Amino acid sequence: MIGLVLAAGAGRRLRPYTDTLPKALVPVGPEGEGEPKTILDLTLANFAEVGLTDVAVVVGYRKEAVYARKAELERTYGVTLTLIDNDKAEEWNNAYSLWCARDVLKQGALLANGDTVHPVSVEKTLLAARGHGQKVILALDTVKQLADEEMKVVTDPEKGVQRITKLMDPADATGEYIGLTLIEAEAAEELADALKTTFERDPDLYYEDGYQELVNRGFKVDVAPIGDVSWVEIDNHDDLAKGREIACRY
Repeated sequence: MIGLVLAAGAGRRLRPYTDTLPKALVPVGPEGEGEPKTILDLTLANFAEVGLTDVAVVVGYRKEAVYARKAELERTYGVTLTLIDNDKAEEWNNAYSLWCARDVLKQGALLANGDTVHPVSVEKTLLAARGHGQKVILALDTVKQLADEEMKVVTDPEKGVQRITKLMDPADATGEYIGLTLIEAEAAEELADALKTTFERDPDLYYEDGYQELVNRGFKVDVAPIGDVSWVEIDNHDDLAKGREIACRY
């Protein structure tokens, strides 16, 4: 199994940081202690802690900044990085971005969005949930108070995920998908096909819409609740402030 990070996004709401950097390389601190850690730094540290030393990173917007840091990141975290170019990063949404990594999914992958600040306990929870026939396991926050923007999930105790979308009444949701997924190698081909169907239908769709496509086809997608954990998806400057606060704890 490898680590996989989606780091192709532009993150325009984080300007001026993202004028020259992809969102995954925006500093989240703590400042004043040498070079501030980035979201990608924190994710690679988590992967290394759970023994994932081969990591693929899908890059696109300002990808030269990731290429420039590749050797340093490998030395710092003891990982081997494979960078995968997304040629449509500024045009299409991330269903296509994850599809770009379809070949590495065949090794089995622990996927992390490049904008999620979270503790290593999430990776540990996903890895601990393996071994019962699951092929795709989503990290699910069942504690957080939900609103309109969250990627909401409805689950069934027996059938797994039934719906995953932002377009849902928060009161109907079981919880929020936080942007980390364990994908077993056996799921790679079916997931790649579902993602291709998704972005061919509409290139603006999310890879979570690809998960919904899998569910619609009768594929069981499971979840692993992460407990009462501090994490944040960084989309804007308010999120960034929260991410910096959270990063100081880990």
